[in-house]
Amino acid sequence: MELLLDVPSALEYVGPAVDLIAHACPSGTLSPRRVAFNLRTALAEALTNAIAYGNHYDRQRMVRVRMEITPEAVRVHVADDGAGFDPSVVPDPLLPENIEREDGRGLFVLRHLVDREAVLTSPGRDLHLTKLLAIGSTRTAKLPQGAK
Repeated sequence: MELLLDVPSALEYVGPAVDLIAHACPSGTLSPRRVAFNLRTALAEALTNAIAYGNHYDRQRMVRVRMEITPEAVRVHVADDGAGFDPSVVPDPLLPENIEREDGRGLFVLRHLVDREAVLTSPGRDLHLTKLLAIGSTRTAKLPQGAK
């Protein structure tokens, strides 16, 4: 199954887009907890980052979402029109000098809610999130070196 969705670059569309995508996930695909918390939270964070940092709240630009459901996983691809970023330069929010910052936790949260996360497409403006259907799977993060 595949779902395609174009989301205008305004934060008021994040909630409805997340609801639509979560409800499109067939019953039994992921546990209710994984849909209610992991998938929804990760997708909301990815959409918010794409709208804010990728498309700079430009309502003329869309964030493109593609959800694929396979027997092994639910994959969500989020792409924006921005210049991209290098995930290796995003500050670690756990370092003492970053604890008081109000930003910089999005990728950290994403990496802990999904089983696989990758920033693809040079420049890095296409985020792929994978939630494996198997229970007890491990989390991995594959990030390109030197992406701009």
